[in-house]
Amino acid sequence: MTESRTADRELRAEISIDATPAQVWDALTDLSRMPARSAELISMVPLKRGGLRVGQWYLGLNRRKAIVWPTRNVVKQVDPERALAWHTATSGATWIYELEANDGGTRLVQRRPVPRLTYISKAFAPLFLGGGAPHCDELEQHMNEGLVALKAEVEQG
Repeated sequence: MTESRTADRELRAEISIDATPAQVWDALTDLSRMPARSAELISMVPLKRGGLRVGQWYLGLNRRKAIVWPTRNVVKQVDPERALAWHTATSGATWIYELEANDGGTRLVQRRPVPRLTYISKAFAPLFLGGGAPHCDELEQHMNEGLVALKAEVEQG
């Protein structure tokens, strides 16, 4: 197995959107719309009062084929029109969105580093997701597809 095919590698997707960072931010931070842009996410439900903010907890409900599983997510960064990030305690992954004004539009980068893969993730992925590295390959493809969907949503108004 090569370095690029490990389960703990950083995944990355990037797109240019013909809209302002404010317009992209508004769509990106409407987490009720996120399942429409994700092949696995069914819902993201806030578990505390106060809306999207650093420290907010979200229950993620995910599905791949017949397998459904929950995740616990903690928002780590909310920098309006610049960056949004949450840590998925269940897997050890951090989901990061970075926005940058670019030639009259917005460059949006999505990254998923895994500082430390959890024991739960190490056991769950091989048993239920077809293996850690193959699942990461799928996730990276889904990230690209999700950004394309977000682009279409924002550009169509």
